[in-house]
Amino acid sequence: MAFKILAMKTLSTQVVIVGAGPSGLLLGALLHKAGIEHIIVERQSGDYVLGRIRAGVLEQGTTDLLDYVGVNERLHKEGLRHDAFALIFKGAFHRINISDRQGGKHMTVYGQTEVTRDLMDHRAALGLQTVYEAEDKKTGRSVAVHDFDTDHPRVTFTKEGENYEIKARFIAGCDGYHGVCRASVPTRSIQNFEKVYPFGWLGVLSDTPPVYHEVTYSNTERGFALSSLRSMTRSRYYIQCGIDEKVENWSDDRFWAEFKTRIDPEAAKRLVTGPSLEKSIAPLRSFVAEPMRFGSMFLAGDAAHIVPPTGAKGLNLAAGDVNVLSQAMVEYFQEKSKAGIDNYSARCLRRVWNAERFSWWFTSLMHKFPDTEGQNFGFQQKIQEAELDYLVHSEAALQSITENYVGLPH
Repeated sequence: MAFKILAMKTLSTQVVIVGAGPSGLLLGALLHKAGIEHIIVERQSGDYVLGRIRAGVLEQGTTDLLDYVGVNERLHKEGLRHDAFALIFKGAFHRINISDRQGGKHMTVYGQTEVTRDLMDHRAALGLQTVYEAEDKKTGRSVAVHDFDTDHPRVTFTKEGENYEIKARFIAGCDGYHGVCRASVPTRSIQNFEKVYPFGWLGVLSDTPPVYHEVTYSNTERGFALSSLRSMTRSRYYIQCGIDEKVENWSDDRFWAEFKTRIDPEAAKRLVTGPSLEKSIAPLRSFVAEPMRFGSMFLAGDAAHIVPPTGAKGLNLAAGDVNVLSQAMVEYFQEKSKAGIDNYSARCLRRVWNAERFSWWFTSLMHKFPDTEGQNFGFQQKIQEAELDYLVHSEAALQSITENYVGLPH
């Protein structure tokens, strides 16, 4: 049997971005703004990328970046400004003002899917090159990175039966936790730090008015709950659940009944329930890979780190990474300086570990842990409640939590 050998089609650019999620698209927008040539390569289809349901709370630093690249029209029209968030413990609601304590800084509720859509539309309007479905379904050949330990890295992929190679000066690995970029680094060159939490979040998206106007975190003897929103008519709610729970075992009625037990009584009375548009269980983990640079390849976003969703740091950390990376590449190409790329990993990791610490602390404070069952449960619950009581009544503690919640500088 004769096999057809396909010729390799070769392209050249300054930067290849692997991954067309929000971090890769935002990096592309920042590089375009600076006049740096780049191509984005994504294994999945655009519809698949848009189908991912993720968090929707943006730090001001993230919205400032979207303003800078001009991807802000819908954000400012439909996004909900939040000057506060709230905590519930011992059945009582406590509103914590951010803006008053952090010089007017605020959060914006705007879904990650919408951010991704806006960045996609912006990129398409500019005619910038994005390769979707860079995978041969028949052979299983997908995106691969090569020679990133040299000054001449390459990215290869197969699309519609044609083999492609992109030569560049740098590769930006924005391809997520399961992506090829970090997986291609030799194990001797990378160190992974991980904590897996013994519970997950069962989430429901519904076309119902939000029960609270602020993102609200609940600590209860039955476990954690989160009340969030996408608009004034669409809500996103979560409850802590066992790591082995199955979505199919949770009917809408069961979810709403349990959720009501984890918010304050007045809110439970006014809660509007309805059919779920989407329902899923997300595991919780903390993960960091060090370093974040390997020769000519840089990791950003979920490719380098994962935080528990408590505090909504994931997308915002990714935005911080690509902001630092774009600045480093501008220095390299326009100022002929390597200082930015040489300091990229250390600069990002300092902020990453601060966010990891905050997310771990907040998760530990708000959730019920399995080892607190039985005799020890009462003690652990009382300690959490005492810390929360101190938190909401201490100006120093409030200053600290709002500084971390609104986001540390990039």
